[in-house]
Amino acid sequence: MKEIIELLARLIRVGRNAYARKWSFLGLFAVMFIGSVGALASLGLLPEMVPVEASIVETSTSQVTLSANVSEKNVVELPIGIEITAISLLATIVNPVTTDIETLDEKLLSGAVRYPTSAKLGEVGNVVLFGHSSYLPIVGNQAYKTFNGIQKLVAGDVVTVSSSGTAYTYRVRSVTKESAASNAGIELAVAGRVLTLATCNSFGAKADRFVVTADFVESHPAGS
Repeated sequence: MKEIIELLARLIRVGRNAYARKWSFLGLFAVMFIGSVGALASLGLLPEMVPVEASIVETSTSQVTLSANVSEKNVVELPIGIEITAISLLATIVNPVTTDIETLDEKLLSGAVRYPTSAKLGEVGNVVLFGHSSYLPIVGNQAYKTFNGIQKLVAGDVVTVSSSGTAYTYRVRSVTKESAASNAGIELAVAGRVLTLATCNSFGAKADRFVVTADFVESHPAGS
């Protein structure tokens, strides 16, 4: 380091003597600058250069990844299908926009029905699905058997509800039977992400029904 300082001092003294000659001074200054940089480089004292483009790309990539994660968390979708392998259940889900009882009863003839004011997939709250169940030997419309067998589910069984592009996995927490005399309702505003399945002869009718409650586990692209 001492040698570098002495070298710079000598160059500065020479520069002062040559100041009167402008062009010579400029040339000498260039020599001084190059010599100084070379001396510092030989001793490894020059600061390391950070690639600007690489930094920009890295930052942009991080921002894109963060944005993707945020978007994924905020996705809210309508359910279109349900599968429960434990009881060989596979059915479509209809999403009416009205709570009119006649309309809901009509939709039950097409499969499971999501109650319109219940949560959607991806939302905090209770996704409530109703479906017919029938154990008659001959049934003309198979929708009357949509939720056959849900009373056989046990804690830990997996229920998969799908949107157009994502599969949402739930794990059964409990299975209960509600009597016709019970006034117990299904809570829509709940903590966390919950799925409720209920058998239903007719919306608004007093009849015994089975209710399955399941908790959200994870979601992944459908078909993966």
